[in-house]
Amino acid sequence: MKIDDVKALPTDELKDKLYHLQEELFNLRRKKAVGQLEHGEQLHGIRKDIARINTVLKEREIAEKKKKSAPSKKEAK
Repeated sequence: MKIDDVKALPTDELKDKLYHLQEELFNLRRKKAVGQLEHGEQLHGIRKDIARINTVLKEREIAEKKKKSAPSKKEAK
């Protein structure tokens, strides 16, 4: 998943995708511990996707806070 793809998704969908990726990461870690995981690079890719989604969610949260805290032109006068 590319960062442009992540930025294009709505926030609700990102949160849902994050939840599913975290579940998948948990399952892959469990398989790795038991020795059933054949492709360890899957863990790396999922962790990267989770980080991308968290980054975009945090960016949106900061942008929302800036919008709310910025005084309007009427209040400045």
